[in-house]
Amino acid sequence: MTDEDTEPADPTRSALEPPAGDPTSIFEAFRGVHSTELLTAAVAHFEIFTRLEGGALDAAELREMIGLGERPFVVLSTALQAMGLLVAGSSGELELTSLAREHLLEGRDFYVGDYVRLAADNPSVLAMVESLRADRPRGSDPQEGGAAYIYRDGIKSAMEDEEAARFLTMALAGRAANVAPLLAQAALLEGSELLLDVAAGSGIYSAALLQANPGLQAIAWERPEVVKVALELAGEYGLGDRLECVSADMFVDEVPPGVDVILLSNVLHDWDVRECRELVTRLAAALPPGGKLLVHDVFLNDELDGPLPIALYSAALFSLTEGRAYSAAEYRSWMEAAGLQPGEIIPTLVHCGVLAGVKV
Repeated sequence: MTDEDTEPADPTRSALEPPAGDPTSIFEAFRGVHSTELLTAAVAHFEIFTRLEGGALDAAELREMIGLGERPFVVLSTALQAMGLLVAGSSGELELTSLAREHLLEGRDFYVGDYVRLAADNPSVLAMVESLRADRPRGSDPQEGGAAYIYRDGIKSAMEDEEAARFLTMALAGRAANVAPLLAQAALLEGSELLLDVAAGSGIYSAALLQANPGLQAIAWERPEVVKVALELAGEYGLGDRLECVSADMFVDEVPPGVDVILLSNVLHDWDVRECRELVTRLAAALPPGGKLLVHDVFLNDELDGPLPIALYSAALFSLTEGRAYSAAEYRSWMEAAGLQPGEIIPTLVHCGVLAGVKV
C-alpha cells in the first residue's frame, strides 16, 4: 500500500461520542463537601434541630427565626430534608424526623451533635454560614453584590477577565463534553432551522446538536472573552459557517430573526427566581408558534426535598452565583406563564435532563 492509497484521517472532532464510563459519581464526590458545610451550619450555627424540638414550625416562621432569606433557606432546608433530618407537612410546616430526634437533640442517649460541631470553625463551614446569612455568593463585594462567575451589567465578574473566563469555560467544557452527546440524542430538533444557544460557554452543546442535525444552523451568545474560546472550539468541531459566535447580553439583546429553538443549558440555575422568570418570558416571546425553548439542567423534586446530590449541587450554585437548583415544577410554571407548553424531562447525564417547552 502506498501513501497515495491511504486516506487522510478526518481531523474534525466529534461532539457525539459519549463517554465509556458514567462520571456522575465523580461529581457527587466532589460536591459532597457541601453536605458537611450545610449539616454543620444547621447544628452549630443556626441550631435548627433545637428550635424544632418542641414540634413543627411553619417554614416561614423558622426562616425568620434563623434570619435567612428565601433563597438560602430553600438551599439549606432542601438539603436537610434530602438528608432525612427534616420533613415537610402538607401546610408547609417543617418538623424533625425520628432520625434527627434520636441523634441531633442534646441530652438524648445517642446524641451526635457535638461530633458534628467539631467542624463548626472549619473555614469552608464559616464561609457557607456567611453566604447563607448574607444571601450572597462567596467572595462577592457586599457593596456591589454579584458573583465571580456570572455576568450582569453593573457587577464585577471574572467572566470579563480573559484568563479567568478561559479557565472557567474550559473547566465547564469538561463536563459538557460528557453530557453533550446525550443531549443531542434527547433533544428532538427535526425540522428546526436556527438554534440560539444562550450563554453557550465553550459551544460544545451547540456542536453536538449541529452534528446530530445536519440541516440546523446555530448562534452562540456569550460574553466577549468566552466567545474567543467558543470560536476556537467551533473550528475544531468542523462547524464552519454553521455556528456563529456572538458577544451578547442575554438580559438585553434581542433574539435574532429566524430563531425557532432556544437552548438554556445550565444557565437558569445561576440566577434567582425573578431573573429566571424574566429570561424565560423574553426568550419565549421571540419564538414563532411551534418553536421550542429547551431547558437543560438539573431538577430538584417538586417538593424541594431532594434528591441529595442535586441539593448539594444547589449549595455549590448558591455559593458561586445568584441562583440555586430548581424543581421541574418551578421551570414548568415559568414556561406556562410565558405561553409555552412543557413536556416531559428526558435524562441526559450527570443528573441533568432536558425539558422542552413548545410555543403555543
